[in-house]
Amino acid sequence: MITNGTLSRAAAPVPAPEDIRDLKPPLDIPNGWAPLWWTLGVLALLVVLFCVWRWWRARRLLVPVVPPVPAHVRARQKLAAALALLAQPKPFCIAVSDVTRVYLEERFTFHAPERTTEEFLRELAGTDRLTPDQKESLSRFLESCDLVKFARYEPGEPELRALHESAGRLIDETEPRPATAATATVPAPPVLKPH
Repeated sequence: MITNGTLSRAAAPVPAPEDIRDLKPPLDIPNGWAPLWWTLGVLALLVVLFCVWRWWRARRLLVPVVPPVPAHVRARQKLAAALALLAQPKPFCIAVSDVTRVYLEERFTFHAPERTTEEFLRELAGTDRLTPDQKESLSRFLESCDLVKFARYEPGEPELRALHESAGRLIDETEPRPATAATATVPAPPVLKPH
């Protein structure tokens, strides 16, 4: 357009404020070292985990293993504790009978605690792990305990002590004996006969 002899250009329209765009955020330029740092970080973590595992394993191996208490030792301890119930015949007989039954189960794998006396004595008759005298003594012991437990028999202290001694004697007779080394027969020195 020409006005007053000058050429004027058509004015460019002024953009509205909505048309102004904000600056773009900076672009993340990938670093060539990032995979190396991630790999080193994972390796460092694996080394730390390996060291912790080795320390835990070594510590676990240093913990002393406590050997189990043998059945006859536990039975004797429980029999000694049962003496505190001597003034109460029924609890005393229950305790002494249970100690004996549990001992026989642990020592000979009899199923004594889960069975009645009759069932247990039938099982006992078919085994050779106890001598006939021990079987007879055990039978009398269990029947005496059953009289107190189920028939309301009230024995005196001497009878209760006899039951206690019977249980202790059975444990003494049946406890495992340490294996003795084969005794080497030492030849007797030669006898020299005078000429």
